[in-house]
Amino acid sequence: MSVTSTSANSPPVNEQEIINMRQNLHLLRAQVQTGRVESAFLDKQLEKLIDLLTRVHFEHKQYRKHSRLEGLYNVISLLGSTLDLQEVLDLVMDSIIKLTRAERGFLMLRGDDGQLEVRAARHFDQQTLTGDKFQFSRTVVYEVLDTGVPIITTNAAEDPRYADQASVIGGSLRSIMAVPLRVRMRVIGVIYVDNSAITGLFDESESEMLSTYAAQAAVAIDNARLFSVTDQQLAARVEELKQMSGMDLRLNETLELDKAITLTLEFACRIAQADIGHYGMVQGDHIMTIQNYPSGTEDTQPFLLDRLYPQAREVVAYGEMQIMRDEVRAQSVMFVPILRPREKTVTGLLVLRRAGSVFSGEQREMVGRVVLRAAIAIENAQLYAAVQAADRAKSEFVGIVAHDLKVPMTSILGYADLTLMDGNLQVEQEHYLERIRDTVRRMERLVSDLADISRIENGQFFMEETRVTVDDIIQAVRDNIITEVRRRNHAYIEHIEPNLPDMWVDYYRLLQVLTNLLSNAYKYTPDGGAITLSVRLRGDRIEFSVVDTGIGLSQEALEKLGTKFWRSNDEFTRSQPGTGLGYAITSSLVEQMGGVIEVDSEVGKGSKFTFTIETYKGQVELLA
Repeated sequence: MSVTSTSANSPPVNEQEIINMRQNLHLLRAQVQTGRVESAFLDKQLEKLIDLLTRVHFEHKQYRKHSRLEGLYNVISLLGSTLDLQEVLDLVMDSIIKLTRAERGFLMLRGDDGQLEVRAARHFDQQTLTGDKFQFSRTVVYEVLDTGVPIITTNAAEDPRYADQASVIGGSLRSIMAVPLRVRMRVIGVIYVDNSAITGLFDESESEMLSTYAAQAAVAIDNARLFSVTDQQLAARVEELKQMSGMDLRLNETLELDKAITLTLEFACRIAQADIGHYGMVQGDHIMTIQNYPSGTEDTQPFLLDRLYPQAREVVAYGEMQIMRDEVRAQSVMFVPILRPREKTVTGLLVLRRAGSVFSGEQREMVGRVVLRAAIAIENAQLYAAVQAADRAKSEFVGIVAHDLKVPMTSILGYADLTLMDGNLQVEQEHYLERIRDTVRRMERLVSDLADISRIENGQFFMEETRVTVDDIIQAVRDNIITEVRRRNHAYIEHIEPNLPDMWVDYYRLLQVLTNLLSNAYKYTPDGGAITLSVRLRGDRIEFSVVDTGIGLSQEALEKLGTKFWRSNDEFTRSQPGTGLGYAITSSLVEQMGGVIEVDSEVGKGSKFTFTIETYKGQVELLA
């Protein structure tokens, strides 16, 4: 008797075939009852029955597949209906139970500390499981989390990979399936389902279906997460990292790279009962030690870990922990890669050494957990160190520019001015010298602006308030700008209210503010315009106003005014010298003086900039 195979090309089972088979079975029963069974007829009918049942089974599988796909489509459509994270998680879990016919299901997400957290759990009747029922195969879950590869076992109790696991034995687990939740090439969690009563419940088609669903669910979860994240939550996270206590807390409360690495080494050595620990930083093709534990170890000088242990290169290349026996030194050695949490790239290597017995599986797992948490603290510390290094580099650069270039620029200006005084210069030579002088002056202004911005950003910009008369400051600012105003054929007008009281202000910074506002006024006013400086008493403060008849500012430009290095894109503005720093500095200076710059501008008509300064009398009354 032969058995026919069934495929998608086999004809579908029709009603007439079923009627005929039923009649033939009745006939066979009658033959059996009379003891006159024809063997040829029996064999033929059995073949037909087997073929019929095989096709029915195939059609049933196809029906189930189509039903699952239809259900999958409907569920995926629902995932986009909400951005509430918990609603998305509950919807995903309910759908998984329906689609897989599992007894239990768990959805776990990786937290900021690298640990998995059960965010949704369901029984087959879609009742929510409580914490005391969270008994699942952690080995399967963490293997999927670490590798990103789905796992199926048709009978965990007989599967050599998991049969000896406590969770499998204690929970009498049989069918288990777990798939990763992956977003942007990183695993953010795991979907896990199991059944303690039925073996062989899940197969590859189930895994493919669940993986397809998990891909969509991961996107929905990630979207919900992104939607729920706010700046306030981010600030709360930073504050939380600072205030943590205990092992996890200490690892994440510091932004000092050395301290974070020291704590990591200390905790890892303590948990693994290691005698010596090294932390190596991946530098190109090598791994250089940057810290050792304990601090008094003989290996205090930096050395290349990959030369001492060639296995280190393999650990870094594949990002997987390894344990080896060093027979030469009679030591057990554990290699633990430090992975950047978001990108899963290896940035460092932890090497633990101890004499005697080999590290146990439990110690390996615990060290892995510590390093997973520590990686976040180390990355934060590295980012913080990079920011500090960038700030230091910027400050050093500004210092070099401000100090080392100031003297040569002064010399260049002096020589250029002296050379221009020579009456025997050709016109072309005078032109070149004037270009040199103008360029050096622009460099001087840029150096000064960069230094001011750096001090303002670092909180090192201090005011030295003194008693200042209005006449003194007006005379000084007039001397600063009058030459350029006349060169551009502008009319310079002053409206100074008589008998104004003295001011309590930093003389040089107020002079800097007024000079900048007036220089902007004459630069951005076409030749032949009018520049007006007005000063009057307003309450207990002195009000300064600078008005021009220039090109004016649009509403869009007003919104961007004060942004560092921003300049308007119009042709006239671009034709004037400037760095885009002057107004940002001026605005910050006025704020430190206790005021704010008010701007009124209209395109094509001009602009007005107004601010106030505290009077000396007002300061005396305030102190009294």
